[in-house]
Amino acid sequence: MTDTPWLDDACSLVDAFRAGERSPREELEATISAIERSDLNAFSFLDPDRALAAAEDADVSKPFGGVPVGIKELDQIEGWPDTGASLVFRDRIATTTGHAVGTFIGDGGAVPVGLTTASEFGGLNVSVTKLNGVTHNPWRHGRTVGGSSSGSAAAVAGGLVTIASGGDGGGSIRIPAGYCGLLGMKGTYGRITRGPDAFFRPGTVVLGCLARSVRDAARHYDVCAGTDPYDPSSLPNPGNWEANLGSTDLRGKKVAVLPSIGGVRLEPGVADAIRAQADALIDATGMVEVSIDLQLPNLAAQWAMGNLSTLLAELGDRWPACVDQLTDEIALGALMAWALYNLNIAAVAEEQRIQANAAMAEAFTEVDYIISATNPGPAFDATKTNSSPNTTFIDQIKEYRATKQAARGGLAALRIVNGVVPKFSNVLVEAVVEKVPDLVTMGGLTIISNIYGNPAVSIPAATVDGLPVGMQVLGRHHRDAELFDVALAYEREFGWAKVAPSVTAGVPAAV
Repeated sequence: MTDTPWLDDACSLVDAFRAGERSPREELEATISAIERSDLNAFSFLDPDRALAAAEDADVSKPFGGVPVGIKELDQIEGWPDTGASLVFRDRIATTTGHAVGTFIGDGGAVPVGLTTASEFGGLNVSVTKLNGVTHNPWRHGRTVGGSSSGSAAAVAGGLVTIASGGDGGGSIRIPAGYCGLLGMKGTYGRITRGPDAFFRPGTVVLGCLARSVRDAARHYDVCAGTDPYDPSSLPNPGNWEANLGSTDLRGKKVAVLPSIGGVRLEPGVADAIRAQADALIDATGMVEVSIDLQLPNLAAQWAMGNLSTLLAELGDRWPACVDQLTDEIALGALMAWALYNLNIAAVAEEQRIQANAAMAEAFTEVDYIISATNPGPAFDATKTNSSPNTTFIDQIKEYRATKQAARGGLAALRIVNGVVPKFSNVLVEAVVEKVPDLVTMGGLTIISNIYGNPAVSIPAATVDGLPVGMQVLGRHHRDAELFDVALAYEREFGWAKVAPSVTAGVPAAV
């Protein structure tokens, strides 16, 4: 009988199962016990009985045979809660299983333990919701995990499970990976199916996992990547992702080092840390640094407003009566989109997207890879719902109910004005962005690879103030295998902690 869950990667756990050094049942029991003792709030739902039955019948010859895993609560497993991490759907139960998750469990042999917490509808890069409360960073309790794959990152870095599912529509795998010292891979758009219910909009979401090692993420690709008739954007799976690790000759590959992209302001120490680790990686691999001028439009505001159309589709006739059940930022964002979004904003957003695509295409004619920071700084206060160090007008609106009601009335009036003067809405949005730029910098370093659809990976590269800082590497479309190899080169040369220091120390981290 083991006292604690496996603290190495998932692949080595499978090796231990096959060698008879550990059994899926005892690993599952240790996992459930650790989750029940944990103060991270990484899981929103547990199903020990189902997990135990799966562990008893585990086929350890499968890629993840017998491995306990967390499933992001925005994914669906038939019979489990399907809340969207929202009070609005607190009683909804999934009637189908997502195809990627189903493959992870079926072909992969993974043992699903329960659902990991997420931000509401995946709409915020933070780890707090009205439904589940606050999820904490295992590197320092009281700090954020980021989002939207919040609980998945906390569970993997916190020593609860070795791997967990995630999704990335604007940075939702890479952001929590960066904050928690994990490997976070966002593949080329379409790499892993989103079926059976694949909204096209926002046309940026890629499913994946939060992993402790490069080989874990590559093995997840082997299992889950591939075409799906329910997702017309899904790509063929060339296979052998894990077997081919290390096959890219990185010597002579051209790389640009831009600690900040998209005009995002980095916190003190981040740029220096990324610069130092990028230099070390370049020296170790023989890559060649090239200077480029990457100018990207700030498209977060208009782009995000259009994406809320899928939220309103999901809310259906519950909107707008359900607004008080929503996280304040999601509610205000939906109200703003409802009041302001029109064809003029849609046109501006599409024009900005074309400009962004052109800028990225030009950059990748000059270099093979771009290195930047994953997040503007290390993990901030876990209770904050935005990464700005200053109080914003959204904070002020949230402070008083009367102010909130007045804001709603104002937005309703703006909706009328918007119908008479269509271009007014975009003028107002641009003014807000100029006045409060921090409102659209959450995900500002990651979102471009979702817009452009190219692969990007967050590598655990450094610490600032004792907290992890991710180094993000961007690559050309369909060059996912090359990014795995860049990450592998860093992992082999420099390494990183598989779990947070608080886990191996056996004591709670300091606040």
